[in-house]
Amino acid sequence: MQQPYQPQSQHRGDKSKRARMLISCPDRPGIVAAVSHFLHEHGANIVQSDQYTMDPEGGMFFIRFEFDLNDMERELPVLQEDFTRVADRFEMKWHTFRASRKKRIAIFVSKEDHCLLELLWQWQAGDLDAEIAMVVSNHNDMRGLVESFGIPYHHIPVTPDSKPEAEKKQMELVANKVDLIVLARYMQIIPPKFIEQFPNRIINIHHSFLPAFVGGKPYHQAYQRGVKIIGATAHYVTEELDGGPIIDQDVQRVSHRDNVDDLKRIGRTIERVVLARAVKWHTEDRILVHQNKTVVFN
Repeated sequence: MQQPYQPQSQHRGDKSKRARMLISCPDRPGIVAAVSHFLHEHGANIVQSDQYTMDPEGGMFFIRFEFDLNDMERELPVLQEDFTRVADRFEMKWHTFRASRKKRIAIFVSKEDHCLLELLWQWQAGDLDAEIAMVVSNHNDMRGLVESFGIPYHHIPVTPDSKPEAEKKQMELVANKVDLIVLARYMQIIPPKFIEQFPNRIINIHHSFLPAFVGGKPYHQAYQRGVKIIGATAHYVTEELDGGPIIDQDVQRVSHRDNVDDLKRIGRTIERVVLARAVKWHTEDRILVHQNKTVVFN
C-alpha cells in the first residue's frame, strides 16, 4: 500500500522563538527608532528588518521586523498589549505573527493540475512552510493525486443551478478552518461573501499579463494581438474581476513562430512559478497591502 507523502523538514532555526511584525503608517521621522527601542526594552532581538517609503513627501511608511523572543507564550501577549501605545502615537496599522504557527491553506482547483502540482511539490520538499489543509474542486479528476499526498480532497460540483448550494458547502469547509485560500486555476467566480470573510487572503493566478487580456481565452487574445511577451500575474482577489492587488508577475519572450499551444505551454510554466512564489511570500508574512497595491519584502 502506498504511503502518503510527508513534507521534508529542513533546518530553519528555532522558530519557537521567532515572531514577525508588519507595520504601515504615515511617514514621519523616528518610526524605526521608536519600534527598535520598544522591542529592545521588551527583550526582543531583531534578526531582520526591511523598510520602504512610498512617496517620501507626505507618503506612507512600511516596515517588516523579524525578532526572537524568549518565552514566546508569556512575553508576546505582553509585547502586543504594550505596543498599542507606540502604534497610537504613529497612527500605525500593525500585525504580529508567530513564525512557528504554520498557516493553513485551502487550494481550490478545477481540471488543470500544473499550479496545484507546484504547490504540492514545494510543500513536500519543505520549501512551502505551511499546512495544506484541503483541496476543493468542482471536478473529481485530481482526487487520486491529492490523496496520495495524504491531503483531504473535497469534490463539490458547480452548475448554474447548484452554484448557491455549492458555495454554501465550500464556505462550511473553510470558515474558521483555514488562513488562506489559493485559486490554483479554479475556473469559477468567487462570491462576495468569500471575499468578505477572507480579505487579502485569497490568491489567484491569472494566465497572461494583467491588465491586458482580461477574461476568457487570454492566450488566443494574445496570439491574435501578436504579442512578443507573455506572462502571469498572482494577485489578491477583490470584487473587481482580476483587479485585486498584484503580488507577483513574470514574463517570457515569445515570437511569431509560437502558436496558441506554444503560448499556453510557456504560460503554464510561468503561472506555476508565480503562484507558488506569491503563496510562499504570504505564508512568510512578507506582504503589506495599501489601497490596491502591495509592498512585498522579499
